[in-house]
Amino acid sequence: MTDASNILLYVNDAPASARFYGALLEREPVEQSATFALLPLAPGMMLGLWQRDGVTPRPHLRAGGNEIGFKVADPAAVDAAYEDWATKGVPIALPPTDLPFGRSFVALDPDGHRLRVYARNGVR
Repeated sequence: MTDASNILLYVNDAPASARFYGALLEREPVEQSATFALLPLAPGMMLGLWQRDGVTPRPHLRAGGNEIGFKVADPAAVDAAYEDWATKGVPIALPPTDLPFGRSFVALDPDGHRLRVYARNGVR
């Protein structure tokens, strides 16, 4: 089996989504056109932002049906990321909360995709 190398999100406006993620993640796109952008997400993993009206075959779901998880070291790092993202004006769906698996908050991108920052209980 081959390893996963990217996550694709269908978006309404690829350039706007590229600006959002570039500012949020403090990374520049490595590829960009009017309908697509590709940003480094983690070593060996890229985030593709594909304008929905150009996707073949056409997607059946509306935007906002996905969640990307960002694991951090500990609960304090969750709170620090929350403060950073909130200061940047990122919409927050769930403020830092202690859940059964650990501490987490959920933000939203311009298309309503969920971005979950979390630290697992007892796991580094």
